[in-house]
Amino acid sequence: MAEKNPHVGSTLESLLRKDGTYEDAKNHAIKAVLAYKLQQAMKAQNLSKARMAERMATSRSQLDRLLDPENEGVTLHTLKCAAAAVGMRLELELRQP
Repeated sequence: MAEKNPHVGSTLESLLRKDGTYEDAKNHAIKAVLAYKLQQAMKAQNLSKARMAERMATSRSQLDRLLDPENEGVTLHTLKCAAAAVGMRLELELRQP
């Protein structure tokens, strides 16, 4: 009889938690989604990066950092300004785990 694989039926989340990388992966995914949504909103409104930076009252290089999914060092203020620049709002929530 074949030996049963102990990982069958486990989730990616459980693997990442066991590995200690869950929070980093989750933070990276959140930033990637925010960057993607901002890029899609810019595209829908036919906004160039220069015009978007102007609306945010910031530089193009700051906008590039915001739109870079690998760069997680973005402030809430910058995210709020970006959301407002495309007619959206940023919502954050604190919840019990």
